[in-house]
Amino acid sequence: METPVHRHGATADPRSGSTSRPTAHAPTSRTDPSHPGAPEAKRRGMSTTALALPVAAAALYGLWTVFVDRTSGSSLGHAWLLGLIAAVVSGALGLALVSVQSTLISEVRALAYGALFGTAMGYLYSISHTSGPSILESIRMGLVLGAVMFVVSLYVFRTHRIREPHGQHRPRRARHPHPSH
Repeated sequence: METPVHRHGATADPRSGSTSRPTAHAPTSRTDPSHPGAPEAKRRGMSTTALALPVAAAALYGLWTVFVDRTSGSSLGHAWLLGLIAAVVSGALGLALVSVQSTLISEVRALAYGALFGTAMGYLYSISHTSGPSILESIRMGLVLGAVMFVVSLYVFRTHRIREPHGQHRPRRARHPHPSH
């Protein structure tokens, strides 16, 4: 029977109780992520798509920041500089989140995505008006949108648990009838 642990290369010897690396039956080609010649992203378990999505989202967020800042009255140079900074910061945070997300349980991962999205949207809301909304309005908008992202992310992570590298962190146990019945 193949379990999530077996799919990711770790095998356990039931007699010793220890975890070991794959044995001779496992492939050791250049496509094997544990192979020394494998690309760095593949060895850590991150696909090209997992790296491309935060970069693309950061680029779109930077362009959106340029648009919002420019329409609120800033100069073109200031808007592009602000957009570049926003893209770099959001891209770095997104890549950091993607690199550690496989070690997080569903609730914490959803909370991290909600916090990242909420702060990003709260910041965009704060630069969106010429008179500038109050800091409390921006925080409220960020909290609301972050909460929505948390709920959506949690739903997706809970309904697609089979994709999680660490498997179901709370598997259901079969109920055993009480011996007295």
